[in-house]
Amino acid sequence: MNKKYHLGYTTGVFDLFHIGHLNLLRNAKEYCDYLIVGVSVDEIVTYKKYKPIIPFAERIKIVESIKYVDEVVPQLDLDKYSAWRDIGFDVLFHGDDLKNDLLWMDYEAKLKNEGVDLVYLPYTEGTSSTAIREKIKKELVQ
Repeated sequence: MNKKYHLGYTTGVFDLFHIGHLNLLRNAKEYCDYLIVGVSVDEIVTYKKYKPIIPFAERIKIVESIKYVDEVVPQLDLDKYSAWRDIGFDVLFHGDDLKNDLLWMDYEAKLKNEGVDLVYLPYTEGTSSTAIREKIKKELVQ
């Protein structure tokens, strides 16, 4: 199968690794020859208003072990345009849950000006690290 892109990039916290993470990585790899995944360092996860449960070094090891992933890099900040300047990917992948988000629409426009595509992949409904956290909290209270 000929891939549409050579170098793809996606990012995530990948805390409490679940099927939605796996779906994102598998779907992204279907579009590109080489997939680089940025794993968020603990210091930038504060935007999600929680501290990761799984330490950064372990999250890196988990993502590295996924067969769809060719390379893992630390995601030191959330600026995807800056990541493109550093890495030079052809395509950026993200879940379609943020397709109409103003920040992501801005990234899409900036990257398009550079000849880089932003591909939104189907978000896995019903699963997220936040939902897993909430379920764990609820179970602990009972």
